Amino acid sequence: MTKADIVNIVSNATGLTKVDTEAVINGFIQVVKDALQRGDRIDLRGFGSFSLKIRKPKKARRPGTDIEIVLPERVVPVFKPSKLLKESIKLTPEDLK
Repeated sequence: MTKADIVNIVSNATGLTKVDTEAVINGFIQVVKDALQRGDRIDLRGFGSFSLKIRKPKKARRPGTDIEIVLPERVVPVFKPSKLLKESIKLTPEDLK
């Protein structure tokens, strides 16, 4: 599913125009980005939370040349789904094949 698909579904469900719906979705995405940039955590009850995680440095190999490199410590965004979201997913592994 793409952002355009989400815009169409939300637009049809709310009666807003696609332009208005896209503006709301883009605004939501920007708020999440800005909050993460400040180091804030975003909690959406019943859905999940966005936060930052520090990844430790690690050794890796460059494909093709097989040269070992060290990837530095870095900060990455993570999403943790809520218990309610996890429980609402009624799929089995076979459904995804």
